[in-house]
Amino acid sequence: MQSPAERLASLPKAERDALIAGFEPEQIEELLYDWAGFNARPEQIEPPGDWDVWAIIAGRGFGKTRSGAEWVRTQIKNGARRIALVAETQKDLEDVMVNGESGIMSVFPPAERPKVTYKPIRMVFPNGAVALGYNGTEPGQLRGPQFDAAWVDELAKFRYGRETWDMLQFALRLGDKPRVLVTTTPLPTDIIKDIVGGKEGKVHVTRGSTYDNASNLAAPFLQKIRDRYENTRLGRQELHAEILGDLPGALWTQASLDAYRITAAPEMKRIVIAIDPAISNTETSDEHGIIVAGLDQGNRGIILEDASMSGSPNEWARRAISLYREWDADAIVIEINQGGDMVAHTLRTVDPNVKIREVRASRGKHIRAEPASAFYEQGKVVHLGRLIELEAQMVQMTNAGYQGSGSPDRVDALVWAITDLFPHMTKKITPPPFIPQPAASLGAGRRL
Repeated sequence: MQSPAERLASLPKAERDALIAGFEPEQIEELLYDWAGFNARPEQIEPPGDWDVWAIIAGRGFGKTRSGAEWVRTQIKNGARRIALVAETQKDLEDVMVNGESGIMSVFPPAERPKVTYKPIRMVFPNGAVALGYNGTEPGQLRGPQFDAAWVDELAKFRYGRETWDMLQFALRLGDKPRVLVTTTPLPTDIIKDIVGGKEGKVHVTRGSTYDNASNLAAPFLQKIRDRYENTRLGRQELHAEILGDLPGALWTQASLDAYRITAAPEMKRIVIAIDPAISNTETSDEHGIIVAGLDQGNRGIILEDASMSGSPNEWARRAISLYREWDADAIVIEINQGGDMVAHTLRTVDPNVKIREVRASRGKHIRAEPASAFYEQGKVVHLGRLIELEAQMVQMTNAGYQGSGSPDRVDALVWAITDLFPHMTKKITPPPFIPQPAASLGAGRRL
């Protein structure tokens, strides 16, 4: 299943050099931009047949971005005039789909490259075709425009995947047969399951793994992912592109999270920022869990944002304080069992006046997560849009413990937020009032 380019590269150097020496420079230049005949593996080439949606569901490093960019080039060559480019975020649109190493600008010969303007993305090609850019955080952008082709990248990660997809379907109304290409590593979201299940039109699904593109990936990378992720649940999803089902005893399922999801934030009467910092700050450390949550006017918990991150204590503290101000939050919630004083001190070095509330962990992670899980089942807690990384940890939390790798930092922060919003879940710590003492009673030589 290798491409001709990969087979050429695998030859002994002397044989390879002899073959290359037989080409004229113009022929070599032509081969560099010959996708279907030279550079593509068979599964990366547009399939024949009567389909509306081509879904490339494949692992990390498969070559999905290059496949998408080359497909756009083919559509323009075949007469498409207006193409929608839809990414998870504006940054992904610019840095991956348009200007990435395998993005659209890299696959066109210099004479055929488009002129690009930014914010919003508009690509005008020499033949008059136009590609316009959109992102999955603002589905309403797709109201109004119309297209005869679309490329959607990493749809499984979109915060508003279903809403963006639906708006795109209304916009695909030009030409004789509008078509859309979806390139994504899968998650068990409703829209991905619907596409793969053939519920979104005439769908052709191409499946692939990271290892299909092994000849173009760095050997240390391949060795690292094999050692760390092979035969794990995360590896099955991210390397082999399996759409995983629910774990036995899962406290949350993707279906239960989808059932109560909302797309617009209601008026809030309380908002908190909850933090679960990692103990260390190294390349292999867990992330710092940072969750924004609140109560609406009906006392329903709304998970507003997952702002978890890697970084130093100063960096996570600044991020938390920034969110505290941005959301006009009532307090930052911390857990005091492990390093609570350090967490509070770190926050107050950034903002001495920040209001901090403390909660105490009781029992193990999965035990204290169970009441929060029950609130979700009752519709008392919902998510604003899709919070991909947080939900990926949530569905791996079971009544036997966390089944993922590392620490469920995002879930821990989520539990602290819900604990504060619904205080009967666990005991809240109320610090004793500070009573100044006369200087004489402090003792000689004692430092404050």
